[in-house]
Amino acid sequence: MLLQTVRPNIVQAIRAYRVDDLMKSAQEVGQHFLYANLSNAQSKQEVLEAIAESFLFPAHFGKNLDALYDCMTDLVHKSGTQPGFVVVLEQLPDNARFDREAREQLLDVFRDAADFWADRKIPFRCFYSFQ
Repeated sequence: MLLQTVRPNIVQAIRAYRVDDLMKSAQEVGQHFLYANLSNAQSKQEVLEAIAESFLFPAHFGKNLDALYDCMTDLVHKSGTQPGFVVVLEQLPDNARFDREAREQLLDVFRDAADFWADRKIPFRCFYSFQ
């Protein structure tokens, strides 16, 4: 099984993994699969909007990094026992409006979410790629 070869709470580049394989592996073990294709996003705001839409966040989502963290952790945690997560952020922008610092801030939110779920012994794996 693919997920057995990946640490249970990690944020890493997608590299050798294929999105379809990650989705099938998540389904096999009954974990949530969250996918966002960000190829049309060019700014932080557009990235957050695309993630919110793809992950079906509530309408009151604040479209900032703190709100993203809350949606990835507390909101889900309060809804009941969770089986684990496989998250794919495909085609993160690489431009002046979404530079390296903005990407790292976004990925830090997912790293913090991975730590949150690790404390609760719930797997949270996030994979990303750049445009």
